Amino acid sequence: MKLLTATLLAASAACSMGASAQGEFDGASAFGYVETQVSFGPRVPNTEGHRRAGDWILEHLRGRADSVEVQAFTHVTSAGDTLQLRNLIARFRPEVPDRILYLAHWDTRPRADQSANMGQRQLPILGANDGASGVAVLLGVADVLARRPPAVGVDLVFVDGEDYGDWAARDDVLLGSRHYAASLDPSARPLFAVVWDMVGDRDLEIFQERHSAVRAPEVVERVWSRAGELGYGRFFRPSVLHSMVDDHIPLLDVGVRAIDVIDFDYGPNNAYWHTTDDTLDKVSAESLKIVGDVAVALLR
Repeated sequence: MKLLTATLLAASAACSMGASAQGEFDGASAFGYVETQVSFGPRVPNTEGHRRAGDWILEHLRGRADSVEVQAFTHVTSAGDTLQLRNLIARFRPEVPDRILYLAHWDTRPRADQSANMGQRQLPILGANDGASGVAVLLGVADVLARRPPAVGVDLVFVDGEDYGDWAARDDVLLGSRHYAASLDPSARPLFAVVWDMVGDRDLEIFQERHSAVRAPEVVERVWSRAGELGYGRFFRPSVLHSMVDDHIPLLDVGVRAIDVIDFDYGPNNAYWHTTDDTLDKVSAESLKIVGDVAVALLR
């Protein structure tokens, strides 16, 4: 009877935690954050839309986080262009040594190279999902933590220059996460890190990413278990599907236990990825709410 009572109490506590986490994140507000980013147009480095978006993110964070840092850097591309880039870092409870890192990229791709229409392939993308959705989740998490601080330290990092260059050659991509990873103090690594990318798809279905499952399986288990506890098992599918080179790779390479939470099946046959069809109508507040609830629950 004592064991049964303890089990019921633990289950009740888990349910209470889940209900609390599900009530904290505002999917409608997160959708508004996607809408605002899209209103700036493409957020391609060295453009006005990029500058305005970065300034807007910083203004939002400064009103919520305990400390905010701008990690400015330049990158000379293989074509000889100099990109002016900024990683934006918001810290909650910066005095706490045990920390969790969340990361999303805030730039968008300069070329819609996957568009079926050849005439559109040199156009920039709006990045409603690929870029804006991850940012929106992190901004929504910042809203939650401003109202109710976490028990652990939390760093929200918005990296720049993720999607600029040639993915086939791995040239001029992952610029912000590489810079951030290189700057990390090895003695102050986070407990774990999660990259949130392309998480606003109306048809949400997030499989486990292969590099994450191989190199940080305990973090994958933590995230997918928490999603299941919240009743989101049909959206967070517990099987490995894609192998992604994303912002978690530079973190893994410097010893951070990092994973990629990404819904890479974006539209029929991935038809919206890196195309001019990556627009606001492909994103939903409901999907952002599901992902945001999981992100918050991991911090409670």
